[in-house]
Amino acid sequence: MYFAAMLARTEDGWEASDTELDNVETLSDIADLARDNAVDDDTVLVLIEQEDTWFGIVRVDGEDDPRVYVSNAALAARSSYGAMLVDELTGRDEEGGEELGLPDLDGTEDGEPETEEDGDDTAAAEAAPFGPLGDDGLLTDLGVSGKELQSLNGDALGEIADVLGCTEVLEAVR
Repeated sequence: MYFAAMLARTEDGWEASDTELDNVETLSDIADLARDNAVDDDTVLVLIEQEDTWFGIVRVDGEDDPRVYVSNAALAARSSYGAMLVDELTGRDEEGGEELGLPDLDGTEDGEPETEEDGDDTAAAEAAPFGPLGDDGLLTDLGVSGKELQSLNGDALGEIADVLGCTEVLEAVR
């Protein structure tokens, strides 16, 4: 089960909204969605979590390139949204110019039933490094250092919200 939320910084603090990622296929799609929800081109954080297994953060500041962090690339690569972020970070989606076959939310390719041969060891997960991947400094100016970000587990998004001072607004969309 996924949880995705968007936090948009405003003059009065943070505004949270539940984020539907069903039509998102690329990091550019996530960045466009974030920019659409930005207030005066201020910071927007897209938070994605899968059952306390892994979490990802996409930070968009105006028209700057999005910054991405994934807590555990190997675990994230086994899910559609996580694989999209891992592939972007590793440059895998650009190799060979092929369209990626991202697993569906059930962990299978293109909605096909999973076979015993498929298991949990998809090619994307095997190629992804175990552990954090991306820009661990993307929240440093907001009060969460790279070291602190890497040490988060369990309810990582809740802990990040605590530091940002927006626990109540994030919990309202959970």
